[in-house]
Amino acid sequence: MTHVTLKNIVKEYESGTQIISDLSLSVEPGELLVLVGPSGCGKSTVLRMIAGLEEITGGELLFDDQRVNDMPAKSRDIGMVFQNYALYPHLTVAENLAFPLTLRKVPKKNIHDKVHEVSTLVGLESLLDRKPKQLSGGQRQRVALGRAIIRTPRVFLFDEPLSNLDAQLRVHMRAEIVKLQKRLGITGIYVTHDQAEAMTMGDRIAVLNKGALMQIGKPKEIYESPANVFVAGFLGSPTMNFFKGSIAMEHTSMVFVEEHEGARFTLPASIITKQSPLPRNIIVGIRPEHCSPHASQDEDPVWETMIEQIEYHGHEMILHMMSGGTRKSMRISVSDDYKPDMHVSIRLDHKHICLFDADTGLRV
Repeated sequence: MTHVTLKNIVKEYESGTQIISDLSLSVEPGELLVLVGPSGCGKSTVLRMIAGLEEITGGELLFDDQRVNDMPAKSRDIGMVFQNYALYPHLTVAENLAFPLTLRKVPKKNIHDKVHEVSTLVGLESLLDRKPKQLSGGQRQRVALGRAIIRTPRVFLFDEPLSNLDAQLRVHMRAEIVKLQKRLGITGIYVTHDQAEAMTMGDRIAVLNKGALMQIGKPKEIYESPANVFVAGFLGSPTMNFFKGSIAMEHTSMVFVEEHEGARFTLPASIITKQSPLPRNIIVGIRPEHCSPHASQDEDPVWETMIEQIEYHGHEMILHMMSGGTRKSMRISVSDDYKPDMHVSIRLDHKHICLFDADTGLRV
């Protein structure tokens, strides 16, 4: 198992454009770390630098204690799986699987045994004589996985490998990749813009934005305790609800007043005691599942709004509303009581309120 360390990594092009700025993170031996972020945030660039396909402008990349910045890609012992499979169309499944070993001039008997072993591992043993054009998308992705596995690399790199698959197959392949990675015990780094993949696959998640690391941690930790407004808004579907406003003292309580529509509620004492003083201008965040309808008028906090749209998901409903000039959502159990254009009173669960500094975006 290999320990991968990025120390103050920088990627800058000759034009002066900086894609990655001072990125430091550590991938523990045998773990699957997911790099997630919006398109253009630099996550694939990071992966390509680790693979040796992109030059590192500054900082250090270490495999265990070995500096590999200047080591050629072919010498880094990387297994890489791409979005487009990158199979050789004129070769059979068996020949595609064997290709990395053939390049290394491994004896044919050893290649035959290894192809049989890996094809069984990824469920391709009955398809070895087929060409890529005779395979489904999922089968092609299995060949790409098998080819990455066959020489037991030090590190697995996955660059959005499931983007071309349909929704049902993506769910299946997510589980297959995690199972294989854990079974083989090889350190893995997985790049995706799909937050569902990140939340369900990663031992830890590293959230990137504009080439910088926003937060790294276990999925539950990042979801429940986002470090800033960007992370809170990026992870979660529907996204976290945000209320921008200010706080004021009323008697012995601190009251939040939203800046547009005047929604107001008392901040819970448990939050107030954690940080004093609070910044005057704050953003209150709350997940859709922590909002509940039909609160009585004396419950606090409450805001009044109107349902604009309802999404039915079988086991639950998502109610979409407008408040403070922005779209808000509420996740509830299926019910026939709610219709579009209906006015509702909403209560926020005190225990799950997040506060952010409106000027810096950081959690307080």
